[in-house]
Amino acid sequence: MATRIRREWDRLRLSLLVRNASWMCVGQGLSVVCQGVYFILLARLLGVLEYGIYVGAMAMVMVVAQYCALGSHSVFLRYVSFDPGCYAKYWGNVLLTTLSVASFCTLLVIWLGPAMAHGDSRTLFAWVAVANCLCAQLTAAAGRVFQTFERMRIAAFLNLLTNLARTVLAASMLGWLHRATSVQWALGAMLISAAAAAAAVAMVAWEYGKPEFSVRLAGERAGEGFVFALSYSTTGISNDIDKAMLGHYGMNVANGIYTLAYRVVDVCTMPLASIQAAAFPRFFQKGIAGVNSTAEYAIRIAKRTAPLALVSSVVMIIAAPIIPHVVGQSFSGSVEALRWLALLPLFRSLHMSAGDALSGAGHQKTRLTTQTVVAIFNFATNLYVIPHYGWHGAAWSSLATDGLLAILNWTVLLAVRDHARKANPREWPRAPLTE
Repeated sequence: MATRIRREWDRLRLSLLVRNASWMCVGQGLSVVCQGVYFILLARLLGVLEYGIYVGAMAMVMVVAQYCALGSHSVFLRYVSFDPGCYAKYWGNVLLTTLSVASFCTLLVIWLGPAMAHGDSRTLFAWVAVANCLCAQLTAAAGRVFQTFERMRIAAFLNLLTNLARTVLAASMLGWLHRATSVQWALGAMLISAAAAAAAVAMVAWEYGKPEFSVRLAGERAGEGFVFALSYSTTGISNDIDKAMLGHYGMNVANGIYTLAYRVVDVCTMPLASIQAAAFPRFFQKGIAGVNSTAEYAIRIAKRTAPLALVSSVVMIIAAPIIPHVVGQSFSGSVEALRWLALLPLFRSLHMSAGDALSGAGHQKTRLTTQTVVAIFNFATNLYVIPHYGWHGAAWSSLATDGLLAILNWTVLLAVRDHARKANPREWPRAPLTE
């Protein structure tokens, strides 16, 4: 028995996936602490009304922000993960695409945002748009570079750096101002995001060299990248459209209550997201062997993430009453909201693993189809439930959306795998996968 345990320990210790996931978990764990403190400080700094105004503007911006890189960083991961020599030209493609498209999207949000929010200031949307359409996209793209080369320690550090800086900013503003408006906080967050983006891009240049800019390559890969961007946008719609609609209907207090609970869910989902992030480049590598290879890998990843997600759900249900004691009694409604949303980590663990398997096997358009279906479902459902039931309706729609996406992604993945088996029966079964 001792020998068997030792062999298993050695296998885990030597596994690159485990090491990468461990680094992501350490980085994400520290980020969880920072975000937890950050949420508490921000809630106390803004109060439930200003917090609701801010997250409503943020949600509207994030729907557009998903297009700002046009999926170029995912194109980078797909091609550079098995051909590192083409780093420079694909990194140049990422920078060229992000800077040009993000600038356009920022101006679009500043122009249309206040009208969509019925009264929120143009200045608020300007700061939020610059921070998330431009700066955050550059930081995320830099993190994707290190993820591609499976250097998860640095990718986790970049995420931690931004969260730590925002935590320090929130603490400073709370100590100095005691109370702040959504516009004041948005300005501070924009400055932090700009500094983080500059540092992230500089780190990529230091580690891997200068980019090579090619308008021709950007044009050639634009269509493929746009499919990735659409995929991210449908995810963004599913995650943020409810908050944007709560803001649109002027339910700012309800938006503050609901979004705080949703952010707690996001924090508790980080451990399983770390595993998914560490595994994501592997899906593209295994995709060379076909959909069976990625499907089997997805099953293995889901076996690791689903139990972890269930533990997170139980912890949230039990610990929910702590919220008003930590962030203030104005957020007491977040206790019920968190319990409504507690199953989201489980649904996410399932649909992420199956979706990554489809992407890795070259079926990104198929994944886009399932995500588009659930995004339309989410939007249509929220059109009815939010005006009638407020954040309760938004919570129900979120659960139904993520659950439906999990069912669709796995159904489609298994169907694609079975179709491939029938089309090429001589290639089955394949050799067992190794990490």
